[in-house]
Amino acid sequence: MTKPLALTMGDPGGIGPDIAIKAWLERTRRGVPPFLLLASPELIRDRAERLGVELSLVTSTPAEAVEIFSRALPVLPLKSPVPLACGTASVESAAAVIEAIDRGVDLTISGAVAAVVTNPIAKEPLLKAGFPHPGHTDYLGVLAAAHTGTASTAVMMLWSKELAVVPVTVHIPLAKVPAVLTADLIVETARITSHDLSTRFGIPSPRLAFCGLNPHAGEGGTLGSEEQDIIIPAIARLRIEGINASGPYPADTMFHADARTGYDAVIAMYHDQALIPLKTLAFDSGVNVTLGLPFVRTSPDHGTAFKIAGTGQAKADSLIEALKLADRIAAAAP
Repeated sequence: MTKPLALTMGDPGGIGPDIAIKAWLERTRRGVPPFLLLASPELIRDRAERLGVELSLVTSTPAEAVEIFSRALPVLPLKSPVPLACGTASVESAAAVIEAIDRGVDLTISGAVAAVVTNPIAKEPLLKAGFPHPGHTDYLGVLAAAHTGTASTAVMMLWSKELAVVPVTVHIPLAKVPAVLTADLIVETARITSHDLSTRFGIPSPRLAFCGLNPHAGEGGTLGSEEQDIIIPAIARLRIEGINASGPYPADTMFHADARTGYDAVIAMYHDQALIPLKTLAFDSGVNVTLGLPFVRTSPDHGTAFKIAGTGQAKADSLIEALKLADRIAAAAP
């Protein structure tokens, strides 16, 4: 039996509700797989009214969602109150935002849904409400460990048809990257990436290309020692394990069309080194995929965009790609 995807509302003041509505409206034309929206029905009705669209909405359970999806947007109501704010972040929405994520993961691990797709959240109101995690990816690793009793390292991959990139370090200041970057961290990140590209994306021996940290990949140590001391030894360890790893290469020559034919994914050393090329090549269609988890999770590769929430300007392309990719890799998951 076909299972739906669980889609969280994201921050209720952002564009998550907008693009969820748009994705459902585009379900037939763009082949959007069935999803169950975890949200406040009142919020979704309010946002549809702001967008000026007619929306059929039905409260639903996971078991009913696939049948409902063709004729109405199935919504699983949240227990926490959801402010009808539009265009602003609100601390009062934190409990509902977290509840949606928790329930999406619960439903996925229990097998009630095929995967969880998360709409964008705003970190500041969550942190003000006492949320101790720096972002979605870290929190999902904690939830996975709580469910399985085994520590899970969550790895963020940004995927598009043009390019797949994985940053080794993520949401930390650039000045701290050299101190945080270790051979062990690079090796663990690459192992998880290689494993999931093989088991979930059907790539038998994934080719991983590694960026250098410094300009010109350190130029033999004259522009920095991290390549010689950390990155090259990490790549050597991965090769011994049979992982198809190469580099480190200068980051400024890795992302043109010819270079992209030589690998399946890039392992970048820090956040912007990975995300700038991905968003340049696929700004509207990139997908955030969390690797290393015992369940499938994807997300649009953009933020909450408070300024355009409720205006109709938000594009649903990235969310639609995230839904399609979640459906695809959930079907292939072992």
